[in-house]
Amino acid sequence: MTPRTSGAARVELAVGGMTCASCAARIEKKLNRMEGVEATVNYATEKAGVTYAEGVSVDDLIATVEATGYTARRPDPPRAEGAATTSADPGEDEPGGELLSLRRRLATASLLAAPVIAMAMVPALQFDYWQWLSLTLAAPVVTYAAWPFHRAAWTNARHGTATMDTLISVGTSAAFLWSLWALFLGTAGEPGMTHPFEFTIGRSDGAGNIYLEAAAGVTAFILAGRYFEARSKRKAGAALKALMEMGAKEVTVVREGRETTVPTSALRAGDRFLVRPGEKIATDGTVVEGSSAVDASMLTGESVPVEVSVGDPVTGATLNAGGRLVVEATRVGSDTQLARMAALVEEAQSGKAAAQRLADRISAVFVPVVIGLALATLGFWLGSGAGLTTAFTAAVAVLIIACPCALGLATPTALLVGTGRGAQLGILIKGPEVLETTRRADTILLDKTGTVTTGRMTLLKVHTTGSTDESEVLRLAGALEHSSEHPIARAVAEGAAGRVGELPVPDDFAGIPGLGVQGVVEGHAVLVGREQLLTEWTVVLPEELRNAKDLAEKAGRTVIAVAWDGEARAVIEVADAVKETSAEAVRRLRALGLTPVLLTGDNRAVAESVAAEVGIGEVIAEVMPQDKADVVRKLQAEGRSVAMVGDGVNDAAALAQADLGLSMGTGTDAAIEAGDLTLVRGDLRVAADAIRLSRRTLCTIRTNLFWAFAYNVAALPLAAAGLLNPMIAGAAMAFSSVFVVGNSLRLRGFRAAG
Repeated sequence: MTPRTSGAARVELAVGGMTCASCAARIEKKLNRMEGVEATVNYATEKAGVTYAEGVSVDDLIATVEATGYTARRPDPPRAEGAATTSADPGEDEPGGELLSLRRRLATASLLAAPVIAMAMVPALQFDYWQWLSLTLAAPVVTYAAWPFHRAAWTNARHGTATMDTLISVGTSAAFLWSLWALFLGTAGEPGMTHPFEFTIGRSDGAGNIYLEAAAGVTAFILAGRYFEARSKRKAGAALKALMEMGAKEVTVVREGRETTVPTSALRAGDRFLVRPGEKIATDGTVVEGSSAVDASMLTGESVPVEVSVGDPVTGATLNAGGRLVVEATRVGSDTQLARMAALVEEAQSGKAAAQRLADRISAVFVPVVIGLALATLGFWLGSGAGLTTAFTAAVAVLIIACPCALGLATPTALLVGTGRGAQLGILIKGPEVLETTRRADTILLDKTGTVTTGRMTLLKVHTTGSTDESEVLRLAGALEHSSEHPIARAVAEGAAGRVGELPVPDDFAGIPGLGVQGVVEGHAVLVGREQLLTEWTVVLPEELRNAKDLAEKAGRTVIAVAWDGEARAVIEVADAVKETSAEAVRRLRALGLTPVLLTGDNRAVAESVAAEVGIGEVIAEVMPQDKADVVRKLQAEGRSVAMVGDGVNDAAALAQADLGLSMGTGTDAAIEAGDLTLVRGDLRVAADAIRLSRRTLCTIRTNLFWAFAYNVAALPLAAAGLLNPMIAGAAMAFSSVFVVGNSLRLRGFRAAG
């Protein structure tokens, strides 16, 4: 037994057996009724986050979930580094098991239902004893393939509720059982029995009618929808995996004067480890030897690489872009900034309520009404003396006609077409829950680095003295910077090469850590770097260059001074350049009714300069990575529905917390997995197209659902009156399905804004 807690404690349970958002709500309600327990159950992640007081054990929580009709288990212990993974087939309650089970059931249903539907709808295929072949093929579909629906319906019935599963189970079971009765006890099993094309309305005793195609077809269609939903749901935890994989896998530790390569998990606080140029820093620590430039943009959003030297702190998973460093580990494992950000993502995902499925909400009312109407129909015909067969025919017809064939197609077909069209346009939609939030969003947070801007340093302008040629500045400065590994130096070298062509090779070169570079190019003694570097050589910037430098720095740009032969010749502006399409993207987002807000970890001067350039009025700057999710929560507390566009690890928690997360496909895996929509291209204009497409797809789903239910409601009175023969029922069902598919196919005509 789990020991009792001495105070408030928290546990996260893995919950199995949920089939819809109402299942999560039911479990949450039961847990919260326990004294001293506060619970949040997330259908998307299949987890229950529970805070419980003294006197409650984890076993008590599990027992409550199981008493509600679902499974629960403690979280898996952390897997040891290098531990072997099992190759056994996962069970349905194991991670990935549900998806595998659904795939098998869907394959079974699809292969067997297709010929059953064909034989029922095409008289030419109705050979002698075709009905018995239909029974043979349909039986595994209605029993094995549809078992999840029957199991969920039984669970719902035990707790006095009804969902889509109840409707599917009751409808398919009624169709199958009636077909069995008609085949074995009625006249449907006789040789030569056919379903002719008769569209006359007339009363029938039902003894010659079978509905196997309805039972098998509905099962196959709805399993397809469930399978694609489960595939997207399985990705809910992938953001955490992507975050943790950002870190270095191995590290070179310096122990007793010797260098040893060990797994990062073996690092201890106080260990000293080596970080070579181009390597990731293994964990949070302090520099004890060397100096370098550290690229932390993926983690912090800061576009300018940070210069570090002895005594400066560094963060795990950031990139050493310059020299050799020796770092002393200060935080390891779950204490690191990366691990804390992973915890923030998990917390945000667990706290994000899944959208209630519209079909389930309608079913909660529709199913009891249908069952009540079927019982009333049975009672009426028995009371009128029409006979048991006629009464049962009418009652079962009510259940069969209510079976949601078109309803099963309503969501998956629209999603299939909408997501397919989105993929063609570079937009990946993760699941049906995403669509609801696109309609409600009114505020959109835009990360700066890599989203509004290119995410890399770019040479912007060159300011020269009156007697200096810009091309000469770029040739000499570019030649020296080309020999440096510093990100800013690379930006100058690439920009110079793009403007003046091939660069000369320096005769001499030296890098001065934290200041810049110096050397000899084409006979000139050249200095390129901070103003302090020139000062050390007693070179002074003239007033015109100093004014240009001050203005550029006020705009948040990095300024590099260039001098040769003892005289300052130019200053070069380098910055994270705004993408050419960003201003147009902001205008399109405003046109959709969204208020754009720039959110960045960069300094305010840089942020306001970028915001002014693209037309954003509200700026939230100098935000630490772990605080971005707090900004989203604050806006949500003000009553706003928040969309977020980002691309870095620092955005992952905010993307997960936002009502709608849009991740740039050019960004990190962590951001992509945490988002609801992925924009494959790095063009921010696609964000506006993604929201438009999502809203259009949601509108199509709602239209489909309306007409699917309208068909059921309109046909129910005819069924209750005993006036439905199988051909009319089949034709009506086919028509409603064709309408739903046709309406969904209209999404193929969606066009990106010009």
